[in-house]
Amino acid sequence: MPLHLESIDVQDELAEARSALIVSCPVCPPVSLAMQRGAPWLEPLRHGVKTEAFEAHIRDVRDSLERRGIKTGVFRMWIPSPMMCVWTSGQRKRLLKRAADYDAVVVLGCDSARVSVERALAPTDTRVVLAMQLTGLTNALARFERPMTVTLTENTLVRDDGSVHDIAA
Repeated sequence: MPLHLESIDVQDELAEARSALIVSCPVCPPVSLAMQRGAPWLEPLRHGVKTEAFEAHIRDVRDSLERRGIKTGVFRMWIPSPMMCVWTSGQRKRLLKRAADYDAVVVLGCDSARVSVERALAPTDTRVVLAMQLTGLTNALARFERPMTVTLTENTLVRDDGSVHDIAA
């Protein structure tokens, strides 16, 4: 049951930043963006375990920041736990070391992902900016297509009031 996340504009919050490290969760955001864009969730033969719709979003965020003169980098975590809400102390230390060269961190994930980043960066004054908002839970039907493509159909958003809304790409 992935969380359904939507992108939010954080340009104003980064107005003073000279550099920003983009930290992305590889679970809920890729599912959400694949559903929103009507794109495949997984195409292992073309993109490995990455979701192209999410990778395109990361490129868009980087391009937008770099056009404003902000240096960017990307931090990813896959092993031993890819989800940012279940990091090890080693993963936090790795982020702390990588973020040392940046004055802001942009989190592509949920509020729990933001908390993981804030805890990892607690000894620093690095600014943490959440660039996605939780709008509910996702519900979809995974459909396997040849050759090894997984698409999501019957995409719905379940809000916390229990209402169900179709997600049109």
